[in-house]
Amino acid sequence: MKAYYHLPGLFEFYELYRAFLPLFRQRREWFYDGCEIGSVYGAPGDCLWGGGRVGFGEARPADVAALMREYGVSARLTFSNSRLRPEHLSDGKCNALCALFEKGGGVENGVILHSELLLDYLRERYPGLYRVSSTTKVLTDFGDFEAELNRPEFRFVVPDFRLNKAFDRLFGLSDDQKAKVEFLCNECCWFQCPERRACYENVSLKNLGEPCPDHVCASPTAQRGYRFSDAMENPGFIGIDDIRNTYLPNGFSHFKIEGRSLGSAVVLEFLLYYMTKPEHQLKVREAIYLDSALDLF
Repeated sequence: MKAYYHLPGLFEFYELYRAFLPLFRQRREWFYDGCEIGSVYGAPGDCLWGGGRVGFGEARPADVAALMREYGVSARLTFSNSRLRPEHLSDGKCNALCALFEKGGGVENGVILHSELLLDYLRERYPGLYRVSSTTKVLTDFGDFEAELNRPEFRFVVPDFRLNKAFDRLFGLSDDQKAKVEFLCNECCWFQCPERRACYENVSLKNLGEPCPDHVCASPTAQRGYRFSDAMENPGFIGIDDIRNTYLPNGFSHFKIEGRSLGSAVVLEFLLYYMTKPEHQLKVREAIYLDSALDLF
């Protein structure tokens, strides 16, 4: 069974993927067997429909679409704003992005979303884009998560990371349900956080340009920011051995890597850890670092 990784930074880390995707195609012996790129997700800066993280991607959409098409990688637009109103649906920039990526040229592209209003709009206006139920819904109740899996509108559902180890319930899902589960692997958020939904809603309001105070993270380690080493200590962390020994044998094959708000150097470490054989990680790192067009820091 293959592991499909859904990678961050479609627009944010265009230059990184422009260097990485040729390596992944040409030097497959450097990468784990059965390791595939399921999609690359993200959004340009200043997208009204954006959510999850405040977008800062500056790459030209046409260039991004062409790169993904060249390497046969599904592109996902992260349009997970939870506070959309009917007047926002006519936004020219977001509609133009949907129209562009719906024409995948042989590659099926998708949208990650939260809003039911946007879901209905996309189903009618852009039926060629598949849909992913966003982790910003904070589905921590297993019954709610299973109900979401049963919705035919969604090809994939990303539960809250705190359900990652609910094996007694996860292993009881049907094969069809398991095929739709996409686990968020490397979340660094405080496992006991009571304000995860409020944090995402704050981002949604900011993307709409509405005045609102900054969300103050309640985590006792908030001042440290994101550290992959901290994420590895999180009870919800899914590591490479977990994927190989627990998730794949039990019928789960889709794994989301977060990181849109981080730097290229950190995202590269994710690509090395999850996808690259240890004996070849230095080669991949050198090839990326020596790309003169890429500023990792």
